[in-house]
Amino acid sequence: MMEWLGLGFKQPGIGMEMKRAGSPGEADEFDVLTRRDARVRIEHEIQELIKSVPNEAKLMVEKELDGFQNIFSKFLQGTGTSVDWRKIEKLPADAVQDYSTLLTPQSEEEIKKMLSKLVVIKLNGGLGTSMGCRGPKSVIAVRNNLTFLDLTVQQIEYLNRTFDADVPLVLMNSFNTDTDTEKVIRKYKSFNVKIFTFNQSRYPRIHRDSYTPIPTSCNTADDIEAWYPPGHGDFYLSFHNSGLLDKFIKEGRDYCFISNVDNLGASVDLNILNFLLHPSTSSVTKPEFLMEVTDKTKADVKGGTLIHYANHLRLLEIAQVPKEHVDDFKSVKTFKIFNTNNLWISLIGIQKVIQKKTLDMEVIVNNKTLDNGINVIQLETAVGAAIKCFDGCIGINVPRSRFLPVKKTSDLLLVMSNLYHLKNGSLEMSPKRMFPSTPLIKLGDNHFAKVKEFLTRFETIPDLLELDHLTMSGDVTLGRGVSLKGTVIIIANHGERIDIPTGATLENKIVSGNLRILDH
Repeated sequence: MMEWLGLGFKQPGIGMEMKRAGSPGEADEFDVLTRRDARVRIEHEIQELIKSVPNEAKLMVEKELDGFQNIFSKFLQGTGTSVDWRKIEKLPADAVQDYSTLLTPQSEEEIKKMLSKLVVIKLNGGLGTSMGCRGPKSVIAVRNNLTFLDLTVQQIEYLNRTFDADVPLVLMNSFNTDTDTEKVIRKYKSFNVKIFTFNQSRYPRIHRDSYTPIPTSCNTADDIEAWYPPGHGDFYLSFHNSGLLDKFIKEGRDYCFISNVDNLGASVDLNILNFLLHPSTSSVTKPEFLMEVTDKTKADVKGGTLIHYANHLRLLEIAQVPKEHVDDFKSVKTFKIFNTNNLWISLIGIQKVIQKKTLDMEVIVNNKTLDNGINVIQLETAVGAAIKCFDGCIGINVPRSRFLPVKKTSDLLLVMSNLYHLKNGSLEMSPKRMFPSTPLIKLGDNHFAKVKEFLTRFETIPDLLELDHLTMSGDVTLGRGVSLKGTVIIIANHGERIDIPTGATLENKIVSGNLRILDH
């Protein structure tokens, strides 16, 4: 009997059907062999990389690259979407609790005791490049020349001063942000806040076609583009490896509050902390994982949502949704809430899932093209995806005010405006705003995307108190004391310019064409 290696071809007539070239079975077999070879090859390449590491750093690098090999193996085992749409169940009635039902702690002594159980962690691995800024995003000035980091430190310093507490601030940096962040935090030495930092892992990018690592040595400086921070899902292992997890557990702390450093609404909430530390009598144990969710609007249709799947709460991201169900996922009627990425997690719970090796998060495949034209893959995970690994998980439907991210200059315009006022490092909606919702703002990329140019477009930030919707695109400038109300659309087409004069009020107006104000 003749057999062709790798094709599963046997001489016909001996009880076997011939596989046609290009058949599904052949493709599957080819795929299995390719992935097996890739796994063997990557293990060899990783060992070669480790040889370039000095002995004193070898243990930490080995831990990082072990994490990479785990996520790479999971990627190779992938079989498409991670959920069977038919198995998604309706959320149980008690899976998501409304924030309004939470109790407020009554005494300052009780609050002080509660705060002794808390660690605040900010995800600080991102750069400000998408907004045209150098260095960590957290050092961009967002209000009164105060940066994201300034506001965070002010918030915690206020808590510690008011309640005679000692809440520590922990920053999870990346290799992109660590050096600059360490320089910046020196200015907070006189504040009543202990600041700790640790670095998330550094993983090698891999060739999209061959699945081999891009870097040829472990020295990041040799080729910084060859490495990447693998998403905030790396928090658990990196926090553990840093030694800070064990340190805080030994201090008697119970929970960490994790949020993105650019979410200006993510301050410590005493009602949520009280709920975690003093669960209702109907709860047998304290929750290990609490996710803050909020009502979905048309602006949030791509945000991850909570589902009940395989008898557990789970985070469903749009990347996991089968194409034929994307519209269902985006429906505000079907999935009414989304994840704010404000998470409260038990420190003992984190320690447990790491020790038992039950940490399991879906792999996010991020395709990129480097500046030199090489197509690469970087494999990432999301911190909220680990909810399925913890016991006693719950969602809290919080007010929209707890989700105030600054991802673009359109968000920056909101937080710099009179819609908000600053109080102890926190932004609060102005009581003069008639509606609880924020305006929808769309700014053109060519003239507004970079912070430096964005700021030149406004002599002063306009009055937005009565604004519903603003679209502004092209070569547009606004004078001092401009007021925008209702729906305002200002479009300067290519070659045209629009100058909105000082003191102007635009209410439900469309402005297009040329409008120049010249000095004389």
